[in-house]
Amino acid sequence: MQQGASEITLFDSLTNMRILKFGGSSVGTPDALNRVIEIIKARQQNGRLVVVVSAFRGVTDQLIEMATFAAMGKEDFRPILNEIEQRHYETINTLISAKNRSEVITSSKLMLNELDDVLQGVFLIRELTKKTLDFVLGFGERFSALILAATLNNRAIPALYTDTRKLIKTDSNFGSARVLTAQTFQNIREYLHEKDSAVIIATGFIASTNIEESTTLGRGGSDYTASIFGAAVQAEAVEIWTDVDGLMTADPKKVKHAFSVEFASYEEAMELSHFGAKVIYPPTIQPALKSGIPIVIKNTFKPEHPGTWIKKEVKEKKGIIRGISSIENTSLITIKGSGMIGVSGVSARLFGALAKENINIILITQSSSEHTITVAVMPKDADTAKWMIEEEFSEEFKADIIDEIRVETDLSVIAVVGDNMRQIPGIAGRVFQALGRNGINIVAIAQGSSERNISFVVNRKNEKKAMNTLHDAFFLSGVKTMNLFLVGTGLIGSTLLKLISEQSDELYKNYQIDIKLKGVANSRNMRLQDDSISLTDWKKELDESNRATDLGDFIAEMKEMNLPNSVFIDCTASGDIREFYEEILKASISIVTPNKMANTSGQDFFDMLHQTAKKHNCAYRYETNVGAGLPIIGTINEMVTTGDNIERIEGVLSGTLSYLFNSYDGSASFSELVKKAKEAGFTEPDPREDLNGHDVGRKLLILARVAGYQLEFEDIEIENLVPEQARNASSVDEFFTLLEASNKDFEELVTDTSAAGKKLCYIARFEKGMAVVKLEKIDATHPFYNLSGTDNILALYSSHYDENPLVVKGPGAGANVTAAGIIADILRVANTKAYSNAGW
Repeated sequence: MQQGASEITLFDSLTNMRILKFGGSSVGTPDALNRVIEIIKARQQNGRLVVVVSAFRGVTDQLIEMATFAAMGKEDFRPILNEIEQRHYETINTLISAKNRSEVITSSKLMLNELDDVLQGVFLIRELTKKTLDFVLGFGERFSALILAATLNNRAIPALYTDTRKLIKTDSNFGSARVLTAQTFQNIREYLHEKDSAVIIATGFIASTNIEESTTLGRGGSDYTASIFGAAVQAEAVEIWTDVDGLMTADPKKVKHAFSVEFASYEEAMELSHFGAKVIYPPTIQPALKSGIPIVIKNTFKPEHPGTWIKKEVKEKKGIIRGISSIENTSLITIKGSGMIGVSGVSARLFGALAKENINIILITQSSSEHTITVAVMPKDADTAKWMIEEEFSEEFKADIIDEIRVETDLSVIAVVGDNMRQIPGIAGRVFQALGRNGINIVAIAQGSSERNISFVVNRKNEKKAMNTLHDAFFLSGVKTMNLFLVGTGLIGSTLLKLISEQSDELYKNYQIDIKLKGVANSRNMRLQDDSISLTDWKKELDESNRATDLGDFIAEMKEMNLPNSVFIDCTASGDIREFYEEILKASISIVTPNKMANTSGQDFFDMLHQTAKKHNCAYRYETNVGAGLPIIGTINEMVTTGDNIERIEGVLSGTLSYLFNSYDGSASFSELVKKAKEAGFTEPDPREDLNGHDVGRKLLILARVAGYQLEFEDIEIENLVPEQARNASSVDEFFTLLEASNKDFEELVTDTSAAGKKLCYIARFEKGMAVVKLEKIDATHPFYNLSGTDNILALYSSHYDENPLVVKGPGAGANVTAAGIIADILRVANTKAYSNAGW
């Protein structure tokens, strides 16, 4: 009865307490410590404080390095010791006035001498036990707590340096000791009851056994220290001060769009921290969870930010998932054997064998047939784990009950976490669909019975890509980031970037598409970078690049960047780039191109590109191959996909030839009209490229193939409008001279046609397997009779459109309409959830 009354008295004196923990980044410099002091001053007004501190940033690693060198008999530890001494003394001199320094300098010097003696002992005996290492590691927190307490006292804020080895008691599992909770809580309560006037500055991370042997609570254990204090005194909250704004939706170093969440449940935070969310240390939540104490994650460098509140229950149900976390490097061990089916105790023996070597299992998955069991472990444990399993199941190997033990390396585990996932069906489907669309293969899957966590294993090179893909899918309200890689910055390419720059805000607002230029190349230079290339200053950035264009290197680096929703845009007229298309599509990178060269290669090559796009869940789009921005190819593709049969294709597919024959009335010679068209930019630099009909033939070839027909370019009958004597002219000027000799022939042709009430039209036609491109005389009943200017027109006759054709008409050339067509293709790539059999 008397003991119970004592407990009540202790708690009465410990009300209105708050625990603040500052990590290494928060106490790493004098400036950072000044920020900490301002936070302490502000918090002090609301009640009593216990401030738990980590070592200065980087010091723990230096202590490990020194101990390791000493154990190897290397004197290299001494320069590091000198560096640590100098850093702490400089901090003291910066923060504490000269008249108040002597005591803290003396205490620091005594600790440094103690550290030096221990390291010298390790050096002499060439041995570093876990017990000795724990003692060495504790110096970092002891130094930082001592300096912070002295600085506060120097500024008239009463503070008491507290070595938590006197309070937190553990077993002797050095390196990751287990806390003796009841004894520790009683020690803390009695100590704080006695020291009731000052701010307590406590060392994080360290503790001791009951015989005063120094122990540590595991890496990141300063958070655990703070949580232990919080639970012991039933604090209002435990505040973890770090260098980020709170618990993030993902690691901001891997996902640039990551942001802090306002609330999270204990369970969500536990799941995220287990899978690599480094803001908190996993055991931290246990004492707080049992005591129902909120944990608040705050940013030392932005104290005004609300941070993240971690509580038992979160009523604020915003969003489907809370966060995405990952363990960057893991190994998978798979045990396989038909003899395991129906045999009890296999899993227990497996886990027991790994437990003997203290090997932590990150993830477990087992096939429903019991034929295989797979576990994920840290890479450093993989070889030991394999050896332990082989030893445990040696008799089963001999009896062929177990066939193999396979170790896979260079893998990452990703976890999608959220309490709301339990109430909403289809989350797993959304996860795996998003990954599949970006060509990310899943090696193993595990889902907890709580349905709060979906975990899966991917190739390590796909970790960042997978996290960005899922973050876009779940957190950005449908916003999809499209990462563009453009080759060819001539008229079409430069116009494309200009239009994207002008329309980027509208694309984001109306279509939730965020376009990023990640790579650009012309015939001279190329530039690729993780940070987006400016859509307005790309030309300057490209000119400043000192990397000569090499298509192989460009594509290799694009693949290495491995970004989600990547699109390669070929705005060249080169036939060389098509050789890289298969490689690009195999990397699950979509292709958008106005370049016809790939699609007018052999039928086998055309088919292979579409099959590759389909197999690797990406898109191959080329709407601008025919008709610039007109919806011609997409229309044919949709007709075929919905079961329509295209029976006849007719079209005027050249803006140049459309202009020539819409304008040619005999008032000016044909050669003068061609020259005028060239000056207006309607023709190629060499007009023979337009007049020979080959470009129209290539377009017809593409349309026939999209309609589902097998056709080669050589199968097309093309009428060449270049007079025979002008075909081999050595220059364009010579060509025009020779063309003049045929003016009379063209004049007679147009006169005869007009006299018959008809007009000339250069028509491409595909029907019953026959492809013809030729100049025809058409009358007023023909759909093309009223064509004007440079317009293109296409008539499609099909099972559904048998009497009156489906007609598409409009501008078929021009940089703006072509660039707009490319943007339309990019939008289709962004919004298409599944591609047709044609890779469309």
